[in-house]
Formats: sequence, structure tokens, C-alpha cells
Amino acid sequence: MFKHILIPTDGSDLSKKAVKKGIELAKTLNARVTLVHAVPEFRVIADESFVSLTPAAKKRFEEESRERAQKMLDVIVQQAKAQGVRCAAVSAANDLPYQQIIATAKSSKCDLIMMASHGRRGIASVLLGSETAKVLTHSTIPVLVVR
Repeated sequence: MFKHILIPTDGSDLSKKAVKKGIELAKTLNARVTLVHAVPEFRVIADESFVSLTPAAKKRFEEESRERAQKMLDVIVQQAKAQGVRCAAVSAANDLPYQQIIATAKSSKCDLIMMASHGRRGIASVLLGSETAKVLTHSTIPVLVVR
């Protein structure tokens, strides 16, 4: 059935649940897994009276973000391998996680994206939207949502 599952993660509890379920599914199907984490890009929000950030500050932000992402992904890769599931991990700077998720799924030749629902209900889900909803809307690859 599915041979290569992409599992996006942001480190949240709901995302951890989707990762766990995704690894279990991969084990059952003898599929491999690719994890993806979209690291936010460096942005400055300020008025004209105060902008004094150096290139060193940007570099530090990017390095620390990558390190946090890599640590999180390394833990999950080890969990997958402990269960006998082949697993790779990707992190990339992108302020639009849904685009990164879809791009990674395509470039990695995944045949399923398995991800957490956003967890919002009611008017909050309508106003704020979710990365899951955007992936569902824009992906041509099947998406399985974990609640």
C-alpha cells in the first residue's frame, strides 16, 4: 500500500501523537518514514525608531533554530529505528510550513503525508486556519490526519 510516509512535526503534543501513530503505521506496512520540521525564518518586526539587529544576531537565531530542530528530529529518528522503521529527517527554514511539507513530500517521493490536526475548534479554526487544512487543500499526495 504505502511505502514512504512523510510525517511533519512541530514538537507539540498533538504532533507527537501523529508521529507515534505514523511510526506505528510505517512499521505495520513495512514502509519508511521521512520527518519534516519547518524552521521559522528570521524576521524583525519593529517600527522606525528601533532596528539595531546585526548579522550576527540573525546567524545566531538561525543556528539555534536549526539545533533545536535537529535535536527534536534526532530523538524521533532514534524512536523509529528502535522499532525497526527506516527513518530520515529534514528541517528547512520556511515561514509557510504547509509549502515545506508538500515540497518535502514531493522531493522525497512520499506516497502519504500523515499529520496532526490543528486542534482548534469553532470560530478559532475558521479565523486562524491551520497548516493541516492548507496541506489538505494544496497537496496532490494523500493526507491522513491524526486527531
